[in-house]
Amino acid sequence: MSHLIDRRIQGKNKSAINRKRFLQRHKAQIKEAVDRAVKSRSITDIENGEHISIPIKDTNEPSFGHAVGGVREQVFPGNSEYLKGDQVQRPSGGGGGGGGDKAGNDEQTSEDDFAFELTREEFLNYVFEDLELPNMVKTQLTVTPTFKHQRAGYNMSGTTSNIHVLRSVRGALGRRIAMGGGARKRLIAAEQELANLLQSAKENDPRVVKLRAEIHHLRARLSAIPFIDPFDLRYTNRIKVPKPSSQAVMFCILDVSGSMDETKKEIAKRFFVLLYMFLTRAYDKIEVVFIRHHTSATEVDEQEFFTSRESGGTVVSSALHLLMNVMQERYPAGDWNSYVAQASDGDNWENDSPVCRQLMVDSIMRAVQYYAYVEITEGEPQNLWQEYQKIHEHHSHFAMQKITSLADIYPVFRELFKKQPK
Repeated sequence: MSHLIDRRIQGKNKSAINRKRFLQRHKAQIKEAVDRAVKSRSITDIENGEHISIPIKDTNEPSFGHAVGGVREQVFPGNSEYLKGDQVQRPSGGGGGGGGDKAGNDEQTSEDDFAFELTREEFLNYVFEDLELPNMVKTQLTVTPTFKHQRAGYNMSGTTSNIHVLRSVRGALGRRIAMGGGARKRLIAAEQELANLLQSAKENDPRVVKLRAEIHHLRARLSAIPFIDPFDLRYTNRIKVPKPSSQAVMFCILDVSGSMDETKKEIAKRFFVLLYMFLTRAYDKIEVVFIRHHTSATEVDEQEFFTSRESGGTVVSSALHLLMNVMQERYPAGDWNSYVAQASDGDNWENDSPVCRQLMVDSIMRAVQYYAYVEITEGEPQNLWQEYQKIHEHHSHFAMQKITSLADIYPVFRELFKKQPK
């Protein structure tokens, strides 16, 4: 019998390739399991991994088996029907039927599920699969490279205008010290030796003549070392560093008026948490602007947007006016892909809803790539919904959905941001 020993050096994730193949092969079943898990868990808890179960019949692998064949002898205990040498028909189907079909059928109906853990990254990949920001037509969401020149050390070649004098002189000084150090020490010693020798010897003494010749040679050697050599020249090195600029912005508008009770605010916050996770995960270069409003609107940071508990009346147009001002000042329509997601219960000051529709038609819808409105209410649509419905009839890049409970958040989110057919 032969034995195969795998001596390849593998890291702690040596089964990562097999796991990737498994996820690809059973992608449809895992996607269904993830969708079920998302509906049953909290949106704020969606970043964690998930314990996934898929039917074991879907994980069957092809296998090779050996059928009964050839000439063989077999003894059946208690056999009173056949004798040695009798020929028996081979069973159809390639095998005997030890337990009958009933046992096999029972086994198939009682198959267990195959359970395994999805990591956080794998789980979120399935959650946000097939989602995108629609209508990306003006500019590309990818980074537009702009460059700035930045110092990056020194080069040994370059233009004359880029010579770094101090660095070049410092290098030349070091070179002269290194090349003439030994000769300079010997010259000092020879001059001292000659001075001592002249006190007792004459000028024509062979030792004096030899020392004078050596001193002359050492001085000539030191003077031959150039003050600066082309090797010493150093040039300032400047490189072009990419300076990324974001080209897409998402405006999140949240109604915090008194008509939005805690349940509705919680649903709205969970919707925006899901949206924020999708944006920051799918797009590295995107800006998010948070706007809260009741009778007046304010731009806030992420922390205040999700945690503040202020409330008041409802004037939705205040948020739209602030949206227009921010877009004009910081995000011009010609340079940015602008997206808006608005969540409200639709209960607005009656005279303000027509104003909102007019602002949307005259200005906002011309400047944005996509506008998503989510109304959180269990009853009949409010006056804001009715006005927005008129916008939806004439603008294909305006979408509106209704959420009545926590279970509607994820399906509505996928419907609003699903990939458009090319």
